Amino acid sequence: MSKIERVEVFVASPGRTFVTLRITTTDGVTGLGDATLNGRELAVASYLRDHVAPLLTGRDPARIEDLWQYLYKGAYWRRGPVTMTAIAAVDTALWDIKGKTAGLPVYQLLGGRSRDGVLVYSHASGTDVPSLLDDVERYLELGYKAVRAQAAVPDVGGTYGVRKGKLYEPAAGELPDEQPWDTEAYLGFAPTYLEAVRERFGFGFHLLHDVHHRLTPIEAARFGKSVEACRLFWMEDPTPAENQEAFRLIRQHTTTPIAVGEVFNSIWDVQHLITEQLIDYVRTTVVHAGGITHLRRIFDLAALYHVRTGSHGATDLSPVSMAAAVHLDIAVPNFGIQEHMGHPDEAREVFRTGVTFADGMLHPSDEPGLGVEYDAKAAERFPYQRRYLPVARRLDGSVHDW
Repeated sequence: MSKIERVEVFVASPGRTFVTLRITTTDGVTGLGDATLNGRELAVASYLRDHVAPLLTGRDPARIEDLWQYLYKGAYWRRGPVTMTAIAAVDTALWDIKGKTAGLPVYQLLGGRSRDGVLVYSHASGTDVPSLLDDVERYLELGYKAVRAQAAVPDVGGTYGVRKGKLYEPAAGELPDEQPWDTEAYLGFAPTYLEAVRERFGFGFHLLHDVHHRLTPIEAARFGKSVEACRLFWMEDPTPAENQEAFRLIRQHTTTPIAVGEVFNSIWDVQHLITEQLIDYVRTTVVHAGGITHLRRIFDLAALYHVRTGSHGATDLSPVSMAAAVHLDIAVPNFGIQEHMGHPDEAREVFRTGVTFADGMLHPSDEPGLGVEYDAKAAERFPYQRRYLPVARRLDGSVHDW
């Protein structure tokens, strides 16, 4: 019987920082998992190396469910982003191994295709309305059928969500970028540029917008009401979701669909939001919500309450995680949409992925497993660099409570 023989953890920064887990069996089969937790990458790497890897050697890699329960319940301390990201990496790697052993792509092990492709959206942004409109046009010309739109608020120093380079990457610098934020200015400006997008391009594509948790519940309700004529696919993270009853107030005032969940990491974090139908899309991810095994549970719960999937897919999810997401997306019945931001050129030197983009959709590889390879030698050329997400401060200098 095949056993887990070696567990390796790689930390590298090919364009951005990724933590990658590689499990090798006594039969020589390898599986990859993404263990990236933006801004806390080394905590997960240590968790895996120091606490998880010693527990895996000699165990049966085919017992995916058993190993998930063992790592989750056996640690006594449950949940939390570091623990669930580490478990996710192991779980994803084991699914990769199982697919390779069976000679099947992972989506076939999950029940096969429920659709021909995975609808994705990407991020258009601008420093002002004209540059935003030009960027939306660029994505539509690339074939996207869904686009997220963000523009910098005038006279507010830095607005989170606006791309500064070739790819949108908010994590930068040895210390967090401290950005000013003005809620009233945002509430007055954002609806105008979303209306401008619809006026120029019409309603023949899905339009999305991310609020980044920066509004109170009543402010979010006001915003959702003000953009109803734009027919948004969703407004994302309208308010911090720790107080989940707050979403009931938003529901009472607007029919704009709500998406939330990328900062959550377990089914218990989103249980109330789903069962009370306070959201329309759940954005939990493979890498931060316990892997394919646990995310499937979240999606199955969501399906019972007419909540669709809309998983986070920023550049801090490595090609391993993105491949796993697409395999799951194409199989689940209540799929909604998948975020897709692409990866920098350097990342493509380290990761080879069989996921392809065509006609506004992603398509999984038909290779056995996830269809991803990791070049550890190439990764050595990109040593770890510490990077953080920005911190928002109100104009009075206090840290924003989003």
